[in-house]
Amino acid sequence: MTDKIVELIGLLVLIGFWIFTLTHYSQLPDIIPTHFGAEGKPDGYGEKWTLFLLPIIGSTLYIALTILARFPHKMNYSATITEINAAKQYTIMVQMLRVLKVMILLVFFVLDYKTVQIALGLPDLFGRWFLLLVFALVFVPIFYFLIQSSKNA
Repeated sequence: MTDKIVELIGLLVLIGFWIFTLTHYSQLPDIIPTHFGAEGKPDGYGEKWTLFLLPIIGSTLYIALTILARFPHKMNYSATITEINAAKQYTIMVQMLRVLKVMILLVFFVLDYKTVQIALGLPDLFGRWFLLLVFALVFVPIFYFLIQSSKNA
């Protein structure tokens, strides 16, 4: 049941990501921020069509991770896979990929949101916390699932 909820959340984030991008695109100036430095301030600019790269890359990663999750037996594990622990290790790996899929989509969505906010001259809600948020969204789930995997070795 939890797996289906995580999958649904991922799909809803992906749909929301595209809706947000499409609904804000026409409001953007011709030049928008395309890169942010460690302080969270824009340090690169480009044409507004580049905003579509974020949901395109996010969608590609979503599809790739969805496919990858179907083949947990092809992954590398820190624990030796045996007949006794295989099912549990595979379950942990699939759960990690599902959660990572959502987190990566959120990272790209937040970046999209940040780009739109700054391009429209609105306050940057994330500021210097942006980089910390990105690292937390990606690495906290990885460490959590690696610990789960080592406990069930």
